[in-house]
Amino acid sequence: MQKKTDKLIYRGKSKDVYEIREGKYQGKYKMVFTDRATGYKKAGQTIFDPGYDNVVGSIPGKGKIACQFTTKLFRLLKEKHIPTHYIETVSDDAVIVEPAIPISMKEEAAGVPGSAPLVNLEFTWRNNNMGSFWRRYPFVRPCKNLNFVVEAWTKGKSDILITFESLVAAGVVTRSEIKLYRKLVKKIASIVTIALAQKNIHAIDGKFELGRLKHGGKKIVLIDEISCDVLRVCKGFLPDRYGNCMIYGQCIKTSYKDGVRTIQAKNQLSAKQLLKIFL
Repeated sequence: MQKKTDKLIYRGKSKDVYEIREGKYQGKYKMVFTDRATGYKKAGQTIFDPGYDNVVGSIPGKGKIACQFTTKLFRLLKEKHIPTHYIETVSDDAVIVEPAIPISMKEEAAGVPGSAPLVNLEFTWRNNNMGSFWRRYPFVRPCKNLNFVVEAWTKGKSDILITFESLVAAGVVTRSEIKLYRKLVKKIASIVTIALAQKNIHAIDGKFELGRLKHGGKKIVLIDEISCDVLRVCKGFLPDRYGNCMIYGQCIKTSYKDGVRTIQAKNQLSAKQLLKIFL
């Protein structure tokens, strides 16, 4: 139950974040997982897909499932000595975390109309070609092995792909920091992929956020969540010796209409299906 003294500081696509003003966790943040879900509309139907930016509805119970996933995977990362902002799970839909500062940058020309700060970055990692990667690069076959390719995105109402060269040129990060971030994202992605594979399910792709603890120096840690909201997972993955899925023709459905490409995976698991298999 949310206390009246807690202050709402952020409302995202799938979570609400509160600053705790009193009690045992005073000064910490509470992340509350909601049932809001992203996806797209097609032929009058709502298609839920974590790879899309727009909230298109809600899925009853999704918040609780996301909280369980985040709890299990953050505890696993702790066992693997991966630094995160996670402290404790306090209810079936909420966790307590250390306040953290995302990788960000203030606008350099605040007086210029249209200027805006870089609020934070997200890092996607991809085992296989799906989602926005295929929509941007339709010349690559669906489900091709991408060997943990890492991309950076500005996070907002609509996430925007930004190159690492651009981040360096803009002064957001240095080349050595980019190298560090990519290495950390790949390491976490590998741990998550292996954990899912042990349940005979395959991680197609996902996204992580990195930041610095407000009271933890300059060290970069994993922040936000790892749940069904930031993971795309499937069953029946059958790779060839190069890691490309051999049954993509039976699983993947694509379309191209009015200049818009869509891609769906028949074997992609919903949040409820993941709950039954993984937890």
